[in-house]
Amino acid sequence: MDEDISSKIVDGLSGYGDYKNVLELGPGTGALTTHLIEKDWNLFLLEIDPESIMYLHTNYPKLSDRILSGDFLNMDIGKTIKPPFALIGNFPYNISTQIIFKVLEMREEIPELVGMFQKEVAERLVMPAGSKTTGILTVLLQTWYDCEYLFTVDKESFFPPPKVQSGVIRLKRNKRVKLEVDEKFYKKLIKMAFGQRRKTLRNSLKPLLKEKGIDTSDLFFTKRPEQLSVEEFIGLVRVLS
Repeated sequence: MDEDISSKIVDGLSGYGDYKNVLELGPGTGALTTHLIEKDWNLFLLEIDPESIMYLHTNYPKLSDRILSGDFLNMDIGKTIKPPFALIGNFPYNISTQIIFKVLEMREEIPELVGMFQKEVAERLVMPAGSKTTGILTVLLQTWYDCEYLFTVDKESFFPPPKVQSGVIRLKRNKRVKLEVDEKFYKKLIKMAFGQRRKTLRNSLKPLLKEKGIDTSDLFFTKRPEQLSVEEFIGLVRVLS
């Protein structure tokens, strides 16, 4: 409901990555769209709800040929919108982490994202190494993106007000071109480490370390997974490889 908040979310897009196209995901009744159309971008809207699509066609006729119907998670949007393009939206909280996983798959096409998430999820995604809330997605996301928490949105800004607070974050594709280690093994190792997050690496990775004949007396292996930086995870993969 708060126009100032909507405008502030849109202003979060910095243009990083030299894109001309912007995709708004789940525009609904245009809370962000109204402010996005004032910017100098080629704006595309992707909506799955038929009633919202009708509303958008009625209220934003100039965008008619760029109002798309579909499910972002199950379509190759890069075939419709020429990359690079930015992604923006007040994301549905029940699929917000799935959206991030999809963005990671499309990291060479999406240089920047600004999105609203449930506050706890938003905070978890941007947390540095050492935070107790750091998880698998935090590490995978920060492998490829610089993540920044922009601001909190209070419940009163919505109708009806949700039971949770919301947070807006910005992701910018970092300078990493490739991982330099096997990406499948990298993901497997991270999932294995966080699968028993209360344990030290010495214990959570015990079968793998034993198989590779790694000396676990090093203090490094007394760390828990959330204490490792992206570079340390990459280094660990390199050692185990």
